[in-house]
Amino acid sequence: MADPAVTRTSLRIAPLKPGSGFGAEIVGLDIAQADDATLDAVVDAFNRHGALLIRGQTLGPADLMRFIRRVGTPEGHTIQDFTLPGFPEIYVLSNRVENGRPIGAHNDGVGWHTDYSYKEEPVMSTMLYAVEVPAEGSDTLLADGVAAYNALSPERRATLEKLRLHHSYRHFMETREHQRRELTPEQIRDNPDVVHPLIRVHPTDGRRALWPSTGTVTEILGQDDPKDLSLLEDLVAFMTAEEFVYRHKWQVGDLLMWDNRCTLHTGTLFDDTKYIRTMHRLWVRGDRPV
Repeated sequence: MADPAVTRTSLRIAPLKPGSGFGAEIVGLDIAQADDATLDAVVDAFNRHGALLIRGQTLGPADLMRFIRRVGTPEGHTIQDFTLPGFPEIYVLSNRVENGRPIGAHNDGVGWHTDYSYKEEPVMSTMLYAVEVPAEGSDTLLADGVAAYNALSPERRATLEKLRLHHSYRHFMETREHQRRELTPEQIRDNPDVVHPLIRVHPTDGRRALWPSTGTVTEILGQDDPKDLSLLEDLVAFMTAEEFVYRHKWQVGDLLMWDNRCTLHTGTLFDDTKYIRTMHRLWVRGDRPV
């Protein structure tokens, strides 16, 4: 059997989920020392594979910002409470408490979803950099919407192509299990409800992906009863079956990024009375789903 690591545009690339075609790990690369041409090759690999992992990094905030700008335009955050001082595009996820105050959002992102699905232009990419990692738990799971779509029958695809999802940030924030809060009038004004397709076309190469989400959806437009979300629940369960999912077990220094245009993701819980977890999250601005 051939070595899974191959050379492509000076990068050594190995599959994240062997046999599936989903995701890629770039081996032996130091992001902080890489030149712009190498970073552009990394971005190309990301756009083709849907998810990207680079282990063993030592990255300060400026390094993260340099890399994210090669991917695209950094996206700000709706909630500003836990952005990194001096770096408003870097959001801290952590259960660490300093001087009686949490330094980051805790248990954020638990539940299958795609980031900013409630926006007119959802974020294109999410990037997580591991600063502190529990010895067990806190895995991140990524579901491949392209593989899930391709596994549907042609008749099923044709039916789903006609459906649209009504997303609501207000509904999401006021009903979520963790970090629930009532929005201010300004937040409600700045985050109006939106409608997006259930099947999304990737702008890079036209591949189609199943694109449901949980938490933000209030209606399925195009079916007899828009308020009946049972179809959405069935599709999320289908897409998040083991055959379509990559489970990432974190190590300090991991840089993991995924393409929100063709995936779902969820965080998982850990023993927060025993362990500390600190991650830096960055987003890349996206475009209107089609």
